[in-house]
Amino acid sequence: MSVKEKFAKYYTESYLKRYGDRLTQIQGNVISVKVEEKTILWLFHKLKVNLILKPDRSKAVIRCVYKKNKWFKKPTFITINQGNLLLIQGLKGKKGKDDREVITIMNVRNLTTKKDLIPMEGKIQKVQKVQRIK
Repeated sequence: MSVKEKFAKYYTESYLKRYGDRLTQIQGNVISVKVEEKTILWLFHKLKVNLILKPDRSKAVIRCVYKKNKWFKKPTFITINQGNLLLIQGLKGKKGKDDREVITIMNVRNLTTKKDLIPMEGKIQKVQKVQRIK
């Protein structure tokens, strides 16, 4: 193993050790999208995206939040419309906190338009629908 591979392995193991129980993945249709952009003195840019999803075959709705702050450049986010099918990877809130039911987004895959917020290696997953035989 090279030094670069050792660092990558160490980083991955420590990240999973810290956040492993909170990692989650959700697939569902978009009910609502709200994008808020704010600029402070033309230098500091804030982006906050609130998504409300309805998971497949479920009555519940899930609230997801993406926050990004950047100096000098505007942060980007992919185009998401109401009704799109999304696969969201993120972290659940901490237990005992007010935002424990809100999911903090790390990556978004739009399965309708086949675009990613952060490009991932490999093929894009296809939506699998299971048919029940009566």
